[in-house]
Amino acid sequence: MRFFLKVISYIFHPLFIPIGGTLAYFLSTPKFSSPELQSANVLPIFILTVIIPIIFYLILLNIGLVSSIFIPSIKERIYPIAINIVLLLTIVLKVIPNNYIAELYYFFIGLIIASLTALLFVIMKFKVSMHLIGMGSLLMFLICLSIHFEMNITIAISLFTLATGLVTTSRLYLKAHTKPELFIGFFIGLIAQLLTVQFWL
Repeated sequence: MRFFLKVISYIFHPLFIPIGGTLAYFLSTPKFSSPELQSANVLPIFILTVIIPIIFYLILLNIGLVSSIFIPSIKERIYPIAINIVLLLTIVLKVIPNNYIAELYYFFIGLIIASLTALLFVIMKFKVSMHLIGMGSLLMFLICLSIHFEMNITIAISLFTLATGLVTTSRLYLKAHTKPELFIGFFIGLIAQLLTVQFWL
């Protein structure tokens, strides 16, 4: 059971939420988007939100500023979250200008708001769950895409809701977070997306 729940924590790691939202958009949008446009967004976003953070993590691990990919202590979270905010800002400013992909642009604005909120909590010595921030963000984005494009993606939303429950169970079982840390993280993700959805829904 422990192994299964640990695998869940890896599969739904916050690193994969930005690229997950990007793929969800391109798979669901009825708008025409050429393969060139898709690759011009997916590849840089993958590099900036997965590859580069892993490199930074290895550097931070090597110099002793973090001890695990799950960043267990409050003190360890400042650098990874700050790096994440800078990389998300780079995507918003350089990769997805809002004049042609407003939905994706504001999804990333929501992720920035959620990350800034998480950083604020860290400064106040409270460890919110980055896993649940990511799950809440992507779940709300899927719901809003369904409404926006008037598509029935109930199965996808249901499966992701189930995945959110599994991630929550995993983080509790592994004693990575308390219930308040998980619930607050989840609602930060949800609310951050709700704050931006008014600009594109």
